[in-house]
Amino acid sequence: MYMVESKAGAIACMMFSLFFLGTFPALLTLLERRGRLPQHTYLDYSITSFLAAVVFALTLGEMGNSSQDSPNFIQQLFQDNLPSVMFAMAGGVTLSIGNLLAQYAWAFVGLSVTKVISCSIVVVIGTTVNYFLDDKINKAEILFPGVACFLIAAFLGSIVHSSNMADNDLKLKSSPANFEEPNETKISLISNMVESTNLESAAYSSRKAKAGTADFLVQLENRRSIKVFGKSTLIGLCLTFFSAVSISLFSPAFNLATNDQWHTLDDDVPHLTVYTAFFYLSVSCFFIAVILNVVFLYHPMLNLPKSTIKAYLKDWNGRGWALLAGFLCGFGNGLEFMGGQAAGYAASASVQGLPLVSTFWGIVLFGEYHKSSRKTYTLLVITLFMFTVAVCVLMASSGGRRHQTRIATF
Repeated sequence: MYMVESKAGAIACMMFSLFFLGTFPALLTLLERRGRLPQHTYLDYSITSFLAAVVFALTLGEMGNSSQDSPNFIQQLFQDNLPSVMFAMAGGVTLSIGNLLAQYAWAFVGLSVTKVISCSIVVVIGTTVNYFLDDKINKAEILFPGVACFLIAAFLGSIVHSSNMADNDLKLKSSPANFEEPNETKISLISNMVESTNLESAAYSSRKAKAGTADFLVQLENRRSIKVFGKSTLIGLCLTFFSAVSISLFSPAFNLATNDQWHTLDDDVPHLTVYTAFFYLSVSCFFIAVILNVVFLYHPMLNLPKSTIKAYLKDWNGRGWALLAGFLCGFGNGLEFMGGQAAGYAASASVQGLPLVSTFWGIVLFGEYHKSSRKTYTLLVITLFMFTVAVCVLMASSGGRRHQTRIATF
């Protein structure tokens, strides 16, 4: 079994994890804006996210010699470690539900702001719980100021969202499509404004609609699978909140699975390794995702079109991007767990600075904040600055976990 033991190695894992976990939401959002049903996308994404955990387990989890005190992945599958397995699988359930809700929240609130608010809540809850579970190996005088920075970023993120919505309302009022008209008229006006465009364009620009304009917003609404015009953004904010609370629970559950702080295992049973726990977490994450999304195919949320398993299997439009998103998420989670096991899971919450990456993709790919007001730009810059500070502070709080047996160094 391969283990990261140095602080530098743990930080490197967190940095790669930060990039991967910040990029996969952009790919899922890209497909939703192209009109692909989120049920189809999430099923594809779940498959490769699970496969990433299998890759971790069968490679790094099997590296080196196995012993009773330091078993490899396959050996652990046959040990009497059910309590730890249940903690890991509980973490997978919360992570799957959280990511599923987030996929819908991105449509209503925007990728950037959703991740700012969600990740801040995850850090506040997850970091605090993990700090005590990890026997306070992280430096509290550094850790909790970092948590405070995340809280400030979350507050600023909600203000950014309100300011940007106000900007968009002003743009739409200048549009030929009067959004105060009855619903059927709105649909007709929107359809008349949109011409056939190149769906492979990452920025969703067309010859007549530039990013940040009212025409661009209308064109996007007509193409996307989740319709948001005329719906309250409170829906998106509620989805964001419940998604964040759910995701915040998976890291403490994983911590309990790998370190057994509640002493649920017999004394002669080794703790689950990161790779074994990640495998069990991914198993439950995969099955919950499949069950829920198959239900949503026939009984969709938010008035989305109904679908079928047969239609899903035939839908290859954008499947490659969805599969790539799953791999990025899976490898990002694996690296986060490796860094957390070495330096403390409280410090590994620094990967929740992923809005820094998601906002970059949101601006480059989706035209978020294009032609917004100076007030919105100023608030956005301050929010991202607070996230940068928070990430640096949380990484600086990294501690060192004592391992009973050292298998490999990094």
